[in-house]
Amino acid sequence: MKARVHVMLKNGVLDPQGEAVRHALGSLGFDGVTGVRQGKVIDLDLADGTTEDTVREMCEKLLANTVIESYSVEMV
Repeated sequence: MKARVHVMLKNGVLDPQGEAVRHALGSLGFDGVTGVRQGKVIDLDLADGTTEDTVREMCEKLLANTVIESYSVEMV
């Protein structure tokens, strides 16, 4: 069993890495990009029987800083 966790900065939180990517894309001639938000993807290999609730608990305690980040869980 696997889970994929997507972690992104919450709206309103400055994203300097995303802004650096947007600027770099503009420097490469990709002028149509007006904003970039950068996040992370965490793939977990799970023991059989691990629930989505358990993965959400992992996110709340370690995988995401829920003060400034939001997350979504995809069981795959």
